[in-house]
Amino acid sequence: MQTLQDIKKIIDENMAVMLYFSTPKCNVCQSFKPKLLQALESNFKEFKIVSIDISISQEVAAHFSVLSIPTVLIFLDSKEFLRKSRYMSVKEVISEIKRPYFICL
Repeated sequence: MQTLQDIKKIIDENMAVMLYFSTPKCNVCQSFKPKLLQALESNFKEFKIVSIDISISQEVAAHFSVLSIPTVLIFLDSKEFLRKSRYMSVKEVISEIKRPYFICL
């Protein structure tokens, strides 16, 4: 389990970070995650990915105002750039990240 301080350090030290909020009991979360991870790894080599189980890390979820799952937060250059919750597609997430990601490189 990563603490809020650990996650803040990861965000500060990496150019591109994805926080993936879910729970083990969420079937949508569990089926969506591998598809999203594969797409990120294929398209963006610099992403640091952090998975957060909100049933264990309530403090982290509260800090980032995560109210539903799955939730994806994308940070570019230590700033929150994208927030998607519940209804999202892999294609949608990738297309919204692509241009700003390559500008930040």
